[in-house]
Amino acid sequence: MDTQLTDVFRLVKKSTAVKIPYNKYCTSYKTVITQNVMKQYVIDELRFKDYEKIKDYFDKHFGATEIGGIYSVHLDQEILTETQISHSECKPFYFAIELEPEKISCEFLVRTENKIRCSCIKYATETQRNWFIRLIDSILGKLEISV
Repeated sequence: MDTQLTDVFRLVKKSTAVKIPYNKYCTSYKTVITQNVMKQYVIDELRFKDYEKIKDYFDKHFGATEIGGIYSVHLDQEILTETQISHSECKPFYFAIELEPEKISCEFLVRTENKIRCSCIKYATETQRNWFIRLIDSILGKLEISV
């Protein structure tokens, strides 16, 4: 990799758009967007008819969203960590799902509806992660969508 390009990537933090020359001899630029990494379960290459079935299901069971395509799936109380259980002021806890016509992105970050930062907001435990994956897979099975 060109050292100029390497230096640019070293300077980029969080979600940022950076203009980078195609090569050192060219005055044309391309935009590269870098982002922090988010652990996710992604199902891509959805057919549009499957997207519509999933959207209908999500709207009925998780509520139509104010932010298009973003859904909240509340965690079962039985799988909360001790910290999450003790933070009653932070409840309810949820996973976020982003539904797009071509894919579903299920984030493994356990969030709270009441705070932005707290020690109870963490990546899912193995139990929570497996519960979430099984839930999504079972929804796809109910809707007869094979992936």
